[in-house]
Amino acid sequence: MIRNVGRLTGDDLKVMDAHVEKIFKALDKDNTDLAEKKILEMANTPNYFTREELGRRLAEYDGNGQLDKICSDMLEHKLYGIRATALFYYYYKRQDEPQIIIKTIEKTIETVPWESETIAFEMWKRQSEVMKAEMPQWAKSDNEKKRAMSMHGMENIAGKDPAYIMNFINVLLDDESEEVQKKITHILTQVGRMRPVQCYAAIKNWLLDADEKRIRTIWMTMKKLANILMQRSKRDKTHDFINITQKTVKEWKADPNQNVAQMGAKLAQIMQRN
Repeated sequence: MIRNVGRLTGDDLKVMDAHVEKIFKALDKDNTDLAEKKILEMANTPNYFTREELGRRLAEYDGNGQLDKICSDMLEHKLYGIRATALFYYYYKRQDEPQIIIKTIEKTIETVPWESETIAFEMWKRQSEVMKAEMPQWAKSDNEKKRAMSMHGMENIAGKDPAYIMNFINVLLDDESEEVQKKITHILTQVGRMRPVQCYAAIKNWLLDADEKRIRTIWMTMKKLANILMQRSKRDKTHDFINITQKTVKEWKADPNQNVAQMGAKLAQIMQRN
């Protein structure tokens, strides 16, 4: 038996490999029912790592069996683990076709949310140009989960392309969804740590004519960055981040715009308390 929680051991993987070999043999003999039964037997698990490793191994099948059809049906299954395994199958099978992966997770945002987020994160890391081209359409969706997902993993390009991120967030900045606002705060925090000059310049522009809701979103971001600045640990901060943040807060305190000045004053209080 494979464990129900936690990362898989070498023995767990040996059990899985033997099980998958039986699945492949059944597929090769056109015994689709047996193959499907064995897949569902292992996929019906609460263990995230089992689902991912099973999906990865199934994607290696190069025979003529009906595995695509089986996994397509699994995406609609009533049990979460089975849907998740099928999603990982398509993710690993379509590594050379990122647009298909994006189309797949577009369908599973709500039905397989955790694994869809994992895959979106990896796509921003490995296929950033494709994500940069596709995600603006998601940002326009009526579905708030889809709009939020459009930014999941975007921090992977924070150091390489902060301008893209700031332009992207500008579109969603006043979104009514709390989930979207949380994503915005998270992404802005990462950009602020890595590219403070670009981040603070955009944030200041957003503050100039900001309403209370936008100010609240920006405050959540800047408060996190100020607290990171004041942490004893140096793990999350560079000299540029420290110097530019201190300079920015000082300049904002003296800014003629009331929103900017108030933000600077509140941030200065955090820095003085610590």
